[in-house]
Amino acid sequence: MNSRQFFDRVVQLRKFQKEYFATRSKDALRQSIALEKEIDAEIERVQSILNNKPVEQPNLFNNE
Repeated sequence: MNSRQFFDRVVQLRKFQKEYFATRSKDALRQSIALEKEIDAEIERVQSILNNKPVEQPNLFNNE
């Protein structure tokens, strides 16, 4: 999932969450839960990539 897709899915999630709290619709709740799981999985995937990748630190003493 790229950043735009992630953003779009979060927008959808918020739409269904707001709908659920306004209407208590079971369908909106099911959609919210499914999107939460998808977003949580994507966050976990990206975190695992970031945790395995060394963070480059700038060299503050390089006077080039």
